[in-house]
Amino acid sequence: MDFTNRFMFLMLQFIVVLGCTKPGVRLDIQDKHVIMDNGIVQVNLSNPEGIVTAIQYNGLDNLLEVLNEEYDRGYWDIVWDEGGEKRTKKGAKGKGRFDRMEATNFTVIVENEEQVELSFTRTWNATLEGKLAPLNIDKRFIMLRGSSGFYTYAIYEHLKEWPAFDLDNTRIAFKPRKDKFRYMVIADDRQRFMPLPDDRSPPRGQVLAYPEAVRLVDPVEPEFKGEVDDKYQYACESRYNRVHGWICIDPSNSTGFWLISPSYEFRSAGPLKQYLTSHVGPTTLSVFHSTHYSGVDLIMKFGPNEPWKKVYGPIFIYLNSLSNGFSPIGLWEDAKQQMVNEVESWPYTFPASEDFLSSGQRGKVEGRLLVRDRYISDAFIPVSGAFVGLAAIGDVGSWQRECKGYQFWTITDDKGYFSIINILPGDYNLYSWVTGYIGDYQFDSVVNVTSGCAINVDELVYEPPRDGPTLWEIGMPDRSAAEFYVPEPNPMYINRLYVNHPDRYRQYGLWERYADLYPNEDLVYTVGISDYRKDWFFAQVNRKKDNDTYQGTTWQINFKLDCVNTNGTYILRVALASVHSAELQIRINNLEANPPLFSSGVIGKENTIARHGIHGLYWLYSIDVQGTLLVQGNNTIFLTQTRNTSPFIGILYDYIRLEYKR
Repeated sequence: MDFTNRFMFLMLQFIVVLGCTKPGVRLDIQDKHVIMDNGIVQVNLSNPEGIVTAIQYNGLDNLLEVLNEEYDRGYWDIVWDEGGEKRTKKGAKGKGRFDRMEATNFTVIVENEEQVELSFTRTWNATLEGKLAPLNIDKRFIMLRGSSGFYTYAIYEHLKEWPAFDLDNTRIAFKPRKDKFRYMVIADDRQRFMPLPDDRSPPRGQVLAYPEAVRLVDPVEPEFKGEVDDKYQYACESRYNRVHGWICIDPSNSTGFWLISPSYEFRSAGPLKQYLTSHVGPTTLSVFHSTHYSGVDLIMKFGPNEPWKKVYGPIFIYLNSLSNGFSPIGLWEDAKQQMVNEVESWPYTFPASEDFLSSGQRGKVEGRLLVRDRYISDAFIPVSGAFVGLAAIGDVGSWQRECKGYQFWTITDDKGYFSIINILPGDYNLYSWVTGYIGDYQFDSVVNVTSGCAINVDELVYEPPRDGPTLWEIGMPDRSAAEFYVPEPNPMYINRLYVNHPDRYRQYGLWERYADLYPNEDLVYTVGISDYRKDWFFAQVNRKKDNDTYQGTTWQINFKLDCVNTNGTYILRVALASVHSAELQIRINNLEANPPLFSSGVIGKENTIARHGIHGLYWLYSIDVQGTLLVQGNNTIFLTQTRNTSPFIGILYDYIRLEYKR
């Protein structure tokens, strides 16, 4: 941290310290509203609905959008559908009914000068069947003395005797004022001034291939002209989704509005799952569960006899300010430090619900992870940076589709040691994956975590899938297609943030660039000559034709074998980083072979290509290749994607390897 940033950080901390001298927390209960006030921040909630209608801070009467109706400023919501035979066609696609979860009862849980905690509840009964999701909902809001912000969490419960239902999405959304908050920050290298929401509406904006993507043809501010705006360009992996938000830049007194997630234990599908963050609106989200980048595999489906309860959060809405002409970007540095403070304080000690367990009520699991890839080395190698986690009992790799329970993850140190702390009591499987190796690890025993336990699983050895030495390989096994060739975008569809950016794949319309680069013939990759960083397009997509139809594609891998054991077996390992509504067919040395050597069937509903992602769900196939299919000398593997009804159908490869099976 340079001197200027250090000075700004100290000034901000001084302001926070001064805040500790302010009065205790006060609660004002009115007929239609409830107001929490600690002298730094004032939060107004609707009574009894539990909608955040106003946030007063730093001389601004309301940081939230005053032009919106009160119910559309700060709210929890779900997307749901009836389950079983009553499931609708839209619900089956993950597009159920939207519900802001307006509460019907308000209760004060804690009220003193140090803390106020409020509860807004909605209780389900049989008369509401088909009208509301069969859930008891308890939304909590907490304000602490001297705190520059407030906390919120929610408890969802489905009783055993209640009907089946599906839960597609749940989150909390805040909509700051568009006349104040124009600068958005997701990360150190993902921050910028943002266009206005008005720029997205016709005639100022032109909708592109889907409603979320809009080209700004006549924006209010001309510097945005020609850019593409799409909320999916600002999605973030759960492991990095800790703090994001907006800055109101004022030469005399700038204000920051930040959403801090101190843990992702309550989010679905593990650390690689991608979630929406902040985007044009301005909008700031904390998404706890969604089907984005995963598809219908992540719809939570509850049976009619399935009890369930889960706590989402708490998260922290943090507000900061900076005056005297210092760079407002210093607010981001302070927000990052506040995020570190919140992470170090997890699990919090102050939530009053008995469903939120303290550190002393949780457990710990530790051990060491080694890898043995016997055709590379017989040694047991400690691996640094491997993810190790606990999730619900399931099959190998099932954590990436698990969404009803909690997940707890860490990474190994440079000697392979790991420690997973603050684990809620329960039965878990221990899972892992290691960059540089294909497949998933799963510990062969169930791990039973109890309050206060400390379990040591000793040394665990992951032996990744391997039947023989590598003859050749393409890519790097890291569950991503980021290492492959990502083209420059069409100049008409630029987001300037991602020009010369490591995340260049977030540009709009890259799927159409395949036809520009391969107008007549498909990709051909020659082992030993081609470079996957330059010669392997990041996604196998359909080719757009002149009449706006699409054509399936067949890629070729050419390779030479000096000798072939026609009585032997070879193994083709194909790891996919994401798939959307595609069928992969594989043939060797005969493009007309019917049936093909391998067909995946139609798999995936991840929509990663359209949503500017570089990975979704991980798929791994190991395919036996009889030696009689290969020849000494030149060989060709044909990778055919057969379905051609959409530009977004396609495959993102992670890694391909041919082995000789011994």
